[in-house]
Amino acid sequence: MTYSPREPAYVASYLGAMTAFAAGALGLAVAGRVTGRSLPERYDVTDLVIGGVATYKFARLISKDAVTTPIRMPFTEFKENAGSAEVNEEPRDGHPTHTIGELISCPFCLAPWISTGYVAALSLSPRLARTWAAVFSIVGTSDVLQQVYGRVRTD
Repeated sequence: MTYSPREPAYVASYLGAMTAFAAGALGLAVAGRVTGRSLPERYDVTDLVIGGVATYKFARLISKDAVTTPIRMPFTEFKENAGSAEVNEEPRDGHPTHTIGELISCPFCLAPWISTGYVAALSLSPRLARTWAAVFSIVGTSDVLQQVYGRVRTD
């Protein structure tokens, strides 16, 4: 595999993002130790399913929703409307804003960060974590129903 002359800067920036992720995960683990809370031996299936739906919805909200454009604007450029109140954006060229732009405009890229926070919150503050997951699971389910309704309604 060969790289173009631009890509080494991105590789270094990606390494920085991975380091930030690892440092954050380590920080959450340390916070658990300091507060005396340990990770559970296993997770309830309900927490995982609701957390998965919530992570999906929250990642789409941050990365694609038109209303959250101001969060992404310093790091991305508008490309086109994507329908259902979503937009497609591209990361701005430049280092390190390009990598941040890639991260916050990609729901797949955001999911590990969000889910790590959720799993950590299940240990540190389970009620708060479950409340967050319930809210965004309900919103995600509502979105599905809105899409189904929009496709089956007859005018």
